[in-house]
Amino acid sequence: MVAKKQQIAVLGAGLMGHGIALTLAKAGQYVAITDPNAEARATVSLRMRQSMKAMGDDDVTIAKALKMIEIMETVKTTVQNAAFVFEAAPEKLDLKRRIFAEVETHAPKDAVLASNTSVMPITEIMSDLGGKHRAVGTHWWNPPHLIPLVEVIKTQWTNPDVAQSMFDLLAAAGKTPVMVEKDVPGFIGNRLQHALWREAISLVEKGICDAEAVDTVIKSCFGRRLAVLGPLENADLVGTDLTLDIHENVLHDLESRKGPSPYLQQLVADGHLGMKSGQGFRSWTPQQADAVRARVAQHLMKLDSIMED
Repeated sequence: MVAKKQQIAVLGAGLMGHGIALTLAKAGQYVAITDPNAEARATVSLRMRQSMKAMGDDDVTIAKALKMIEIMETVKTTVQNAAFVFEAAPEKLDLKRRIFAEVETHAPKDAVLASNTSVMPITEIMSDLGGKHRAVGTHWWNPPHLIPLVEVIKTQWTNPDVAQSMFDLLAAAGKTPVMVEKDVPGFIGNRLQHALWREAISLVEKGICDAEAVDTVIKSCFGRRLAVLGPLENADLVGTDLTLDIHENVLHDLESRKGPSPYLQQLVADGHLGMKSGQGFRSWTPQQADAVRARVAQHLMKLDSIMED
């Protein structure tokens, strides 16, 4: 049983930090949050309110959650009484290391320290800590208040009880945590996601189909069942013998280069950066980009509601 009203520290009040904070506050935990940017601190309550409103929370629920959150000006005051610390700073190794050096100076000696990152090795981030046994990675997916999954990453030094306490805290907050036993690049989710993306880019690069066809195939076919049937469940469903037959006929022809696609590198070199520039693998108007973002958010909220029923 995870205790309520524990003190949680969140370092970073951007998209990830505000989502982490509101998730834990809604679960009945006290949250102290800070950010070096004064504007981020000044607007974080409004952004949390907007996010909860978009999730369908009523005014009473929103007010109750916001009462559990205190905005601090310094790392010291944010972490000094924390049982758990979540760092949600930009993906810069030196920055994260500096933050944890400061955290270790001011946080309680038994506080669990977590770095939120999508691909950076937790081992490298935490290598200079004196108490490396209490450090883990937590990969919250964007947006963190809508995506259930959080990957909890152990390093070679992590005390198993520390990792389990983080796992339990997240589960009690309504998340779906998974334990990553080895600190490998990309953890679980991004390794799977980018294996798919590598082949998707290769199909376009080799002229087998265009980008729209790739997206249509995934959205109109196996993507529809992925939320309820994982790939290994699917392999067991169709039979491991059939899975082996398919692999013997297909895997040898899949993209296997170790580095990024030259096609992708050229897109970036040409300034074709996707929706933010209006051109990537596909062309985008601002209206089309906004429509996609809105569609994704609405889908995630509807899916969450369906999965709860």
